Amino acid sequence: MGRWPLVGADEVGRGPLAGPVVAAAVVLTDDAARTGWGLAGLADSKALTELQRQDLVPRIEAAAVGWAIEEGSVAEIAQYNILGASLRAMARAGRRAVAQAHHVSGMRAQLWLIDGNQRLRDCDDLEQMTVIKGDGRSRCIAAASVLAKVYRDRLMVGLDAQFPGYGLARHKGYPTPEHLAAVAALGPSSIHRLGYAPVAAAARQLGLFD
Repeated sequence: MGRWPLVGADEVGRGPLAGPVVAAAVVLTDDAARTGWGLAGLADSKALTELQRQDLVPRIEAAAVGWAIEEGSVAEIAQYNILGASLRAMARAGRRAVAQAHHVSGMRAQLWLIDGNQRLRDCDDLEQMTVIKGDGRSRCIAAASVLAKVYRDRLMVGLDAQFPGYGLARHKGYPTPEHLAAVAALGPSSIHRLGYAPVAAAARQLGLFD
């Protein structure tokens, strides 16, 4: 992969019952992408503690020549399904990060690394490479995964105050026993994904689809 700089894109939040899916993209220079300069401890966000992820965020933002975060809303998930919403959010984040990098430094990213096995539509201006488990293999993708994870976790803590009773600050919308019980008892809120089976079942039980 001798073409630089690179933009890496990743998403967080496909599995939760509530809240948006969040995508991030990070453009790294040759030195940062090759050596991890300024990014000691960077790894797949799932392998890091909450404190480690939070510590990395300002260092990623400082090391990157461009970065961006985008949400795929609950409405977008309902319209395009979770995969489609994730890919659309990654594409938006990537385009913004590439534009920022060019504006700030004059650098044009040459290759787009995407976590997973799905290419992005309407992004043919850059060569794309899909990387299975890319957040453990590419610094660009790992950096994007950290930004997306920290952003989404903070967002869900804020939504917990707006939608009390579900425990969103603790489980971040994932289908834990606590969350499933709350959805069954309270019914889904406006930030719950009605296309997901446990949410749809609770809505039917409460007669919300009648």
